[in-house]
Amino acid sequence: MTARTALVTGAARGIGAATVLDLARRGYPILAVDVATDDPALPYPMGSGAELSAVVEQAGGNVEPFVADVRDPSAMAAAVAEAERRWGGLDVAIAAAGVVAGGVPAWEVPLEQEQAVLDVNLNGVVNLARVAVPALLRRPRPRSGRFLAVASAAATRGLPMLAAYCAAKAGVAGLVRALGAELGATGVTANAVSPGSTDTPILAESARLYALPEAAAFAAQQPVHRLLDPAEVAAVLAFLSGPDSSAMTGAVVPVDGGLAL
Repeated sequence: MTARTALVTGAARGIGAATVLDLARRGYPILAVDVATDDPALPYPMGSGAELSAVVEQAGGNVEPFVADVRDPSAMAAAVAEAERRWGGLDVAIAAAGVVAGGVPAWEVPLEQEQAVLDVNLNGVVNLARVAVPALLRRPRPRSGRFLAVASAAATRGLPMLAAYCAAKAGVAGLVRALGAELGATGVTANAVSPGSTDTPILAESARLYALPEAAAFAAQQPVHRLLDPAEVAAVLAFLSGPDSSAMTGAVVPVDGGLAL
């Protein structure tokens, strides 16, 4: 597995961090990408530089931090170029960066918050795909490149007071389906995972937006009656990153504790 290289956005915490740790255990060299600073449009803290450094230290091995904002196409291009420069190519690109905002009806959400949700959760995935897919295709045949994204159960469920988040995640699902069709027989595939209520800072912020006492309150809506661990989602992303997932493309895989049932 050491021949396969990966780039992961949203790497400072949550599902992104768990994915970095899982892939590192499997021997992947990884560029761990995060914005590593707060967003003035959003009322809760983003992943920090210290958190990103801690993930890289915990991962050990050949894992390098890279500070970049997924909303900036040139920053995503620079991240991909850095991965190719370091390791001679890119085999896996995982778009895990995400934010949430809302808590009021869609027409009352502050415009700057709505824009941040759409820009990070959807446009950030598009920006990574635009530069990462060509890099995956630069690998010689036979290829086994993987473009992966984190969607959400919100892609198929209408969640009140989270309209922009639902719209963005539905867009991610549509994007990977289209990419799967476009990539065809190239050897590069595109897939997404669709998590349910997972114990991450985004869920904690969602609990605040819904005026819930804690994120654990979301467990009741899932048939497994518990929150998911980010590592459980990361394990599916790790499988999708490998050659054994070659029969899967354009798929949106529910990792949701049965939430979508």
